[in-house]
Amino acid sequence: MSDAPVAIIGAGPSGLIAAEILSAAGKRVVVYDHMPSVARKFLMAGRGGLNLTHSEPFEQFLARYGAAAPHLLPMLQTFIPSDLTAWANGLGQETFVGSSGRIFPRAMKASPLLRAWLARLANQGVEIRTRAHWLGWTKEDALRFEVRGVEETVSASATILALGGASWPRLGSDGSWRDILTARGAETTPFQPANVGFQVAWSEHFRTRFAGQPLKSVGIRHAAQAARGDAMITQYGIEGGPIYALAASMRDSAPTTIRIDLRPDLRHKQVEERLAGAKVGDTLSSTLRKALGLSPAAIGLLHENGPPRRDAPALAALIKALTLNVIAPHGMDRAISTAGGVSWQAVDAGLQLRAVPGVYVAGEMLDWEAPTGGYLLQACFATGVWAARAILRR
Repeated sequence: MSDAPVAIIGAGPSGLIAAEILSAAGKRVVVYDHMPSVARKFLMAGRGGLNLTHSEPFEQFLARYGAAAPHLLPMLQTFIPSDLTAWANGLGQETFVGSSGRIFPRAMKASPLLRAWLARLANQGVEIRTRAHWLGWTKEDALRFEVRGVEETVSASATILALGGASWPRLGSDGSWRDILTARGAETTPFQPANVGFQVAWSEHFRTRFAGQPLKSVGIRHAAQAARGDAMITQYGIEGGPIYALAASMRDSAPTTIRIDLRPDLRHKQVEERLAGAKVGDTLSSTLRKALGLSPAAIGLLHENGPPRRDAPALAALIKALTLNVIAPHGMDRAISTAGGVSWQAVDAGLQLRAVPGVYVAGEMLDWEAPTGGYLLQACFATGVWAARAILRR
């Protein structure tokens, strides 16, 4: 099989960066994807502004990966956030650091970057075959694909699986590969939704009036963890950055309770003083709006468990620590990412499957999770780089 290509199955960020590295080193590379076009989830991520990575100190950055951090450490050290931004800049997509520390391309879209990337891959001789659904292996360990209703087999010198997790299945990552790998003896863990909203039993009045409205700049706490940012009221419950940051903890203990600080920039005493100094005769809504700048959605939330007390100490306590009962995650079909997948015990130091020599795994297929903020893409790129370089070292 000296003339056999390296086969990369999955044309998302992990697979495409692996293809770039291998082809730049002179390897013949063929990328397969079962969708009609490549990198669909990558393009979806860029619709609201493509958050490539984050500029925070590395130790803090690494901590975002929780229990998987020790496994990802060497990969994230090999391909650090500045490497990712330099790569984007090299494609003509200049980047900038936002006020939150997140790093974006100035175009704020994925499509210009992807076009430039695909042009580079084409120039390096990478072949991309779409509508090729991977079925597993033959008895002789050739790769099996269904291409437009016809089964084909492919011999590869090495294979990288970069098939994604099980979130947003309509974009291509449906997790169906898990049964194939389990049948070959590779250890996997069940998928769970990550970076996902949570169901809340809103009153009909609150849901009808405030679904689709944000809770701006709130602090949310669950157990010993806390996060700040904008949350969003939805028909089914609540979602947004601070919810996603706490999703793993909330998911593992749901149903559970979170506490929302509607004015985290003010100390409890300051809130109480502003309420005490409010104009006599104002309605409660007027007081909350004038004294504290609370939005109608935030004020409505204060009323969800019945009319709040008007005395300043009790009202201040509610504003600083409003209790909200959450029922369960909304589900994997609307989760931004998933936890679970290929166990770290199933791969060696180069991300090669112990049960299937010559086959490597990269990206969200591996059992890790992280909040939004650039951490997801950074780890997808870093594991793709790592697997490609492991093949080059063979």
